[in-house]
Amino acid sequence: MERESRISVIVPVWQEAAGIVSALGALQGLRAAGAEVIVVDAGSPDGTGALAEPLCDRLVTSRKGRAVQMNAGAAVASGDVLVFLHADTRLPATAEGALAAFARSGRDWGRFDVRLSGRRPLFRVIAWFMNRRSRLTGICTGDQGMFMTRSAFASVGGFPEIPLMEDIEMSRRLRRRSRPFCVADPVVTDSRRWEQRGAWRTIWLMWRLRWRYWRGESPDSLALAYRSDVRHDQP
Repeated sequence: MERESRISVIVPVWQEAAGIVSALGALQGLRAAGAEVIVVDAGSPDGTGALAEPLCDRLVTSRKGRAVQMNAGAAVASGDVLVFLHADTRLPATAEGALAAFARSGRDWGRFDVRLSGRRPLFRVIAWFMNRRSRLTGICTGDQGMFMTRSAFASVGGFPEIPLMEDIEMSRRLRRRSRPFCVADPVVTDSRRWEQRGAWRTIWLMWRLRWRYWRGESPDSLALAYRSDVRHDQP
């Protein structure tokens, strides 16, 4: 009889004290079903790690950087299927079944469709375009709850430790192995960054940065441009 694949959910965090209990609380059903939850904290000064520890199987401390943190979590994970989840993203109730179907599919990696939490109709339009673009290109973003087999993760050397676009580059590398396994039941990602900075402005910024990345600009210069834009938007 074929052994069931174990799921490891890896959550990179930085100063998520306000939402980490809710985020990990939403994963307790998966834990009860046998999945492990690994939180990778980059030394958050707001107590994120202490709040997370009772609600996860392992709390790991690493250098700051989403790719660095996700790789650190994968290094200690025991699962055959690795799920990389942002702290502001919630898996659907059907996630366990969807990931089991993925494990049987023969695909190497995949992602969920996404829905933004805000009620504005524009957020539904944004999510539709994100999902459609992902299906057409085979590229996905971290907001879509990327998952992959342990062997596929190892074969591409893990996430590239670059300051921005690590999810896009990881998709490109994994796409050479297989098309993504797409789960229609969506994850729900918090729309706060869209609401705080303005939906159209956020769309324009992210498309502009991706266009520059596709044209070969370095992730370091793109990260600098991103931080500059965000600082300019702060009071």
